Amino acid sequence: MKLTQIDFQQRRTRLAQKMGANSIMVIATSPVAYRNRDADYKFRADSSFFYLTGFAEPEAVAVIETFESADDYSYSLFCRERNREMEIWNGYRAGIDGAIEDYEADEAYAIDLLDEEIVEKLLNKNSLYYRIGHQADFDAKVSQWLKKADAQQRKGHGSPTQVIQLDRILDEMRLIKSAQEIELMQIASNISAKAHTRAMQNVHPGIMEYALEAELNYIFGQHGCVPSYNSIVGGGANACILHYVENNQVLKDGDLVLIDAACEYELYASDITRTFPVNGKFSAEQKALYEVVLASQYAAIDAVRIGNSYREPHEVAVKILTEGLLDLGLLKGELSELIETETYHQFYMHGTGHWLGMDVHDVGIYKVDGDWRTYEEGMVVTVEPGLYIAPDDETVDEKWRGIGIRIEDDVVATAQGPRVLTADVVKNIDDIEHLMEHH
Repeated sequence: MKLTQIDFQQRRTRLAQKMGANSIMVIATSPVAYRNRDADYKFRADSSFFYLTGFAEPEAVAVIETFESADDYSYSLFCRERNREMEIWNGYRAGIDGAIEDYEADEAYAIDLLDEEIVEKLLNKNSLYYRIGHQADFDAKVSQWLKKADAQQRKGHGSPTQVIQLDRILDEMRLIKSAQEIELMQIASNISAKAHTRAMQNVHPGIMEYALEAELNYIFGQHGCVPSYNSIVGGGANACILHYVENNQVLKDGDLVLIDAACEYELYASDITRTFPVNGKFSAEQKALYEVVLASQYAAIDAVRIGNSYREPHEVAVKILTEGLLDLGLLKGELSELIETETYHQFYMHGTGHWLGMDVHDVGIYKVDGDWRTYEEGMVVTVEPGLYIAPDDETVDEKWRGIGIRIEDDVVATAQGPRVLTADVVKNIDDIEHLMEHH
């Protein structure tokens, strides 16, 4: 499944409506990033730029202008020209004709003409929408354009009197996912779930963390996908390092391994964490802690409901995790007091989730006027409680030390209640042990 120009066109129309009459919007794609010397990272379009254009080439800028009414708008694409010499080296380019024929631009220009063409477009517009503070060199360019437009006032032209943060509008649009977007995220989730299942089936004592990571990458690659973030494969105490990405240690018999890894499909991300025993069987301590995390995760998922506060899943998870730590004797005291003073922070030090979309930590503000916002239809959030007992934590019995557990799924708020996109990979103890035994 792919989005079509009809989808991108609808987004541009909605954006034009939100901009209002006599306005102009300018957005650039990501710059090319170099890994070292002549080797560049594989290019990935800027999410918001792609969201409006569907255009995946580097060195491109999109412009939307509205006129007397917001219904009347024009879409221009500045991009690289066709160049036989360069295309032999670096692949086919859409070029000016392609921008119009394949990407529905009303006007298309060579990217080199941006500076001279844009000033003309800024004249007599009231408002300029662009992503302030996103790329320093682009900020500088925009300032130059505005200065040039201002200089034309003597000729009787006006220039924009206000510059508005485009992200405010685009982020809110991106926060609510359409049915098609959720479908793309479902595909990404299914592929990622397959990858986690494969990891559970291929792990064994003595395998390197990076070799287990390779099992996931194999599935991503088989489906033409890339990871949506750096994969975490942490055995034993490495699971207690929240962003452990070295993945270069041997996985030991008797340890758990925590894998936080997922792919993106058509630029839409998934995000999954599973924790399972390297030898296929949970120990008593691992089981006890795992059951607490799992219970908190089920309850937190159930709290992703329309009208609930964004923070509700976190509060629910914290309560269950703290109760569990009390029951197991890792914390002592009064439940409400431990929550109030955040004493649980010793073992659970991160939030329970984040927005998910084209970016793995997706756009969208979490608070409105100082209050946590509420879930609306089409919002997608991760739910990822965990417990991490530091290997050197002297305050707890030795048998608990160095155990780290996180369980993460991706959840859509729907009118029917929470929909879990990542349900294809098991997480109950019996199911995990059964899968690992019978593969």
